[in-house]
Order: sequence, then C-alpha cells, then structure tokens
Amino acid sequence: MDETSLKSLLEHLPVSWWEADRELRVIDSGGGAFDDTVTAQRFLDTVRKELAGPAEAPEISHWQAQFDGRVFDVNWPLGVPRQGRSRGLAVEVGPQTAGPRRYDAFADLAPAAAFIRDATGRYLWANHAYAHLYGTTPEHIIGKDVADVDGPADAAQVLSLDREVLERGKPVRHTLTYHRFDGTGGQAVGHRFPVREGSQRCVAGIYIDISDYTRALRQRREAEESLHALRDHSGLPCALISAGGRIQQASAAAADLLRTRLSDLVGRRAHTVLGPTPELPGLHRSWLDLIARRSRRIQTTVVLMDARGQQRRARLLLTTVGRSADRATSVWAVVTHQGVAHEPHPPLTATQVRILSLLAAGRSNAEIATSLHLSRQTVDYHLSRLRDLLDAPTRPALVARAYVLGILAPQAWPPRSATACHPHSVT
Repeated sequence: MDETSLKSLLEHLPVSWWEADRELRVIDSGGGAFDDTVTAQRFLDTVRKELAGPAEAPEISHWQAQFDGRVFDVNWPLGVPRQGRSRGLAVEVGPQTAGPRRYDAFADLAPAAAFIRDATGRYLWANHAYAHLYGTTPEHIIGKDVADVDGPADAAQVLSLDREVLERGKPVRHTLTYHRFDGTGGQAVGHRFPVREGSQRCVAGIYIDISDYTRALRQRREAEESLHALRDHSGLPCALISAGGRIQQASAAAADLLRTRLSDLVGRRAHTVLGPTPELPGLHRSWLDLIARRSRRIQTTVVLMDARGQQRRARLLLTTVGRSADRATSVWAVVTHQGVAHEPHPPLTATQVRILSLLAAGRSNAEIATSLHLSRQTVDYHLSRLRDLLDAPTRPALVARAYVLGILAPQAWPPRSATACHPHSVT
C-alpha cells in the first residue's frame, strides 16, 4: 500500500495523523478525527501544553490526552525532531465524561461486576453489579477507599492485587473471597488489568459472582459423599449402570456377592454377570422401557453368576437416573433379596415348580396329584427328581431349598414361583 492509499484509508477512521516542523506547527495532517488542519493544530497545541512542552518531557512518546470532551491515545515522540520534522498519530478511544472514563454505556448495567480504582485504592467508578456484591449502590462506593468498602483483611488483599497488576502491567485472572456489609461472604472470579484515566495509571476489574455456583458445587459434593457412604456402608449390593449397559459404579457388597474385586467389576458389561435364563429377553425389554422413560422403576428377578461360575437367584430394584424426560442416562440396580449360591442345575419344568409351591403350602402327595390332575405315581416321580436336583433328602428340605435358591418368592403366600418364567423352569 502506497502513501496515498494509506491516507485515503485513514480518512474514514477516527484517527488523526500529522507532520509538524521544529516549532511544532502542522505542515500536513489527515484522518477522520478532525475536519481541518486548524483543528489538528489546536489539538497539538492542547496536548503539548498538557505535558508542559517537549523540552521538559523529551522521553514521552505515548500517552492519553483529552480534547474537546474526547479522549485520544497519542503516539508522538516529543524529543528533537529528525530532519526538522516530527510525525504523530492519535486514535480516538471514547468520550470524556465528568469523572473517570467509562467502559461503554452497557457496562453500568452489565451483569458482570466492574470497577476502576486509582493507585491508592480509591474507587473512581463502579457499576451496579459490583455494588450489588456488597448490598449497596454505586453512589455509596464511588469516591471511597478500599478500606471503607472491605474489611481490613480483604482490603489488604485487594491492594496487594492492585499493586501486582500495576507492577506487571498485564491482566491478572484470579478468584477472590469478599465479605458483604452484613458479614456474609461470597466468591467472585474475573480479571484485573491496568488502565489509564487521563494521566493516572489505574486498575480496572471485571468479575462474576460465583457464590451460588460454588455453594451448589459444595452441596452436590456433599450429596455425592453421602450417597457414596450409603452405597458403601449400607451392605446393599448395588451398581450404577449406564444406558449402554456398562457398570459405572458398584458397592463393595456387590463385588463380594459376585466374588470379584471392585476394580474388576467397574467398567464391566452388566450382562456378563447374568446367568443364561429364559427370562433374559423379557429383562432386555424392561431395560429398554427404563432407558426410554416408559418406566421409571421396575422390580424383577435375575440369576447372577459369580466369578466361580455359581448361580444365585436375586431380586432387583431398577431405578432410572438423569434429568432428561426423554431418555435416562443410567440406572441404579439394587439387590433387595438374594438366594444362596449353587451349582447350575438342569432346568425345572413348570409342573415341578408348581409341585414345589403346593408342597410349601403343606399339601400332601395325594392333594398335589388331585390339584394338578396327575397320578400319584407321577407326583412321586417328580418329588424324587426334585430331591436329586436340589440336593434335598426330605420334603421340608425341598421347601427350604426352594426358598433359599430363589425358586419360590420369599414374601408371597400362598407360595408361588419367584418369577413367571423361572430360570429353573423351561416355561
């Protein structure tokens, strides 16, 4: 870009450029900040007087100046000009109002708390959000010192951070604790950075009050700790299973029940701990209903298979977890009742399960035969077969084994099967 093109571009921007002679008279000027050379000359005379002349401040080349109610960032070496000429550039950065320069009009009512303080800690400006942190209004903060707004300990911290910003000359991000006038505390996070108000170097800050957020995090952490304590010390075997069927959390009791280490259980696919039973397709359908929120909780029975290959009947309470109304993110599975571990048995027929139910109700062989429309010899055969399958030598032992193995529901009377499609049954 040549010089002519650059001058044409600057004509549309809020800037002023000039070239002056040894007496600092404008030889050439341009830009969109001023309409004519006379105004540009008046601007140079004004900023020169503001700094008491080039001879007294030869090292200054960049500062902020006020002119006709406007604020400019000025770049103009005020030393001895080279070849009898000096060049400078001023960029308009905002209007000058009574008091310190504001950010923009929206800053006063922005939800983020903002302020400007001078190097001594006196408030030059604060918006409504900042005053709200202390339960007051900006009028009660502007003009006061930090010690008048914060307590001694907080004021010392504030001034220390201000000094750090001014010394580094760069923004600093941090989280701070503050105290309101009523003595309650809060937390805010944001940035503090250096600004120039006229000839003063000041500190500005923008913060977001995170008191409610940190309180919510603390309450959530406490709730999670309580839940973990309940999970680990209640003695209930339970696990949190993802919608995809993977175990995300588990209690120590669940690991003991499956005779494995907790670290080996977490991350495992849930279906790998289930024994092969005829009711698995029905359980899968119930699971899909839970994930799709067609059901919020169900009770069911399953056969769990431990690390030694032994099986046990267990009753599960499944409850959905997640805020979405359309899909659950995970499911808590809690074992509410469990049978004893045993070697896998050949499946029982539906007739054999019904015989066990009638036997537990105190029926004689003849009564069982009549109820099921069987011959006495057929009932005797089934009872003999059941004694072999369940390793129970007597009728009372058969009933006891049927309950501890989970074949019969422990809380039902008259006695009935623990599931309509029991794993020991082929129907």
